[in-house]
Amino acid sequence: RYEPTWDSLDARPLPSWFDEAKFGIFIHWGVFSVPSFGSEWFWWYWQKEKREPYVKFMEANYPPGFSYEDFGPLFTAEFFDPNQWADILKASGAKYVVLTSKHHEGFTLWGSKYSWNWNAVDMGPKRDLVAELATSVRNRTDLHFGLYHSLFEWFNRLFLEDATNAFKTRKFPTSKSLPELYEIVTKYQPEIIWSDGDGNAPDTYWNSTGFLAWLYNDSPVRDTVVTNDRWGVGSICTHGGFYTCSDRYNPGHLLLRKWENCMTIDRSSWGYRRDARLGDYLAIEDLVKQLAETVSCGGNLLMNIGPTHDGRIAVVFEERLRQVGAWLKVNGEAIYGTKPWRAQNDTVTPGVWYTFSPKEGKVNAIFLNWPGSGTLELSEPRAKLGETQVKLAGYRELLKWVALGEKGMIIALPQLTPQQLPCQWGWTLQLTDVN
Repeated sequence: RYEPTWDSLDARPLPSWFDEAKFGIFIHWGVFSVPSFGSEWFWWYWQKEKREPYVKFMEANYPPGFSYEDFGPLFTAEFFDPNQWADILKASGAKYVVLTSKHHEGFTLWGSKYSWNWNAVDMGPKRDLVAELATSVRNRTDLHFGLYHSLFEWFNRLFLEDATNAFKTRKFPTSKSLPELYEIVTKYQPEIIWSDGDGNAPDTYWNSTGFLAWLYNDSPVRDTVVTNDRWGVGSICTHGGFYTCSDRYNPGHLLLRKWENCMTIDRSSWGYRRDARLGDYLAIEDLVKQLAETVSCGGNLLMNIGPTHDGRIAVVFEERLRQVGAWLKVNGEAIYGTKPWRAQNDTVTPGVWYTFSPKEGKVNAIFLNWPGSGTLELSEPRAKLGETQVKLAGYRELLKWVALGEKGMIIALPQLTPQQLPCQWGWTLQLTDVN
């Protein structure tokens, strides 16, 4: 059994499914999807920081005295079709999904007994959005279902009172945050608890180790659940299950601990933005690059979309997800279930990232630029004459190659028209029998 101490909890082996999955989808959805302007931090930027664009937006579009709480009933979700969402998630090639059950605004997407009249069952959609998505994902896909939960809430009176008392009192975690965590685990049995928002309070204030000990010892998901590292000030990148370290974390080198790069397709926001321009969205080439870099360095990629207040996944997000899925159909063997190789990227040719498939004993070289010369030089593999074989994922015939002394090789790529290429944005060479 795990003790409620970081020494004990950090020694828990991460359930193997998470490392094998490699790729998940993050969904930021909540009342912030109603103004859908600027950022999911809309309430904070408008009311607390009084940032000019947010103040002007409210003055121009809403009557005087309109409060953030007034957005609640406008979060309607009338077009939310959980089966359609599940089908898009499946088409993306992702192996897990993480939904924001509650963001820093405190609004819960389920009918929480601890969030009276500020939840999706009492107001707005009048639906249990968490339950509906969990059911569809489990019935229609093989994705693992996870939940994001914010520990703190910007404007909750109990939290503000505790903060004023330098967190010597613990009214908020005992009456709100912790009961919610126990509630979502017991009710929905998520296999990921993605914690966030420590509110500048230590993990002792949140009783994070006590909750995690219960989660790992006695909860209904004790054998399969994975957690992240955001459990109070100082825990990020230090304690917990896998490390996130910061938003959009992509170190570019191998880490000793399992980590995750959580990032957004919209460069500027996690929630949906009506004011986004096409150039604000990462192109599929960018996403393939992020996936290859992240996985080669031992990480998982958690790619975020923000649905609309009425429950739609915007077409631009759907297109990106389906594009990644199409890429993974061809190149998935270089991603799923792989391990980092002795070299993460090539030192001679830029834009080449390596992974290793342990079952097949294959080295995968994912290259992001198709060379105009028709040949690709790899400085890392040690090829063996008469033994090493090179394949292009999605192409039938073996490729010709020559060794470069002790280490390195030049590979002749097939001469293909753009229509004949196995995929359009990044390709995989599969090398067998290399040292």
